[in-house]
Amino acid sequence: MSEEEKKKIAIFHGEAKIGEIIGSLAQIQLRPEDFSSPVRLQMALSRIYDALLKTIEKGPRKKYVAEVRFKDSLENPVVIAVDLGETPPPFGKRDVKARILIEIYE
Repeated sequence: MSEEEKKKIAIFHGEAKIGEIIGSLAQIQLRPEDFSSPVRLQMALSRIYDALLKTIEKGPRKKYVAEVRFKDSLENPVVIAVDLGETPPPFGKRDVKARILIEIYE
């Protein structure tokens, strides 16, 4: 089998919303496991506090991101984020279309 025969490609279409975030605040996340016990929640809050302190020390840096939403092959909703860098993207609107290419290979 050739390399081309060993891979599968899926293309999805969705929507993206362009927005701005403070780069170092992207580390601030609460995950489901953070609510599994009081100790885990305290650890998560400490992690968030440390990230906030680092942001204050270094100063805020703005980044542009796209929140991309689409449905997979089983009609499950999928949401991903795409880092667009520190310069404004060349789009006239905040709501744009997205094409998602997934290549599966060994």
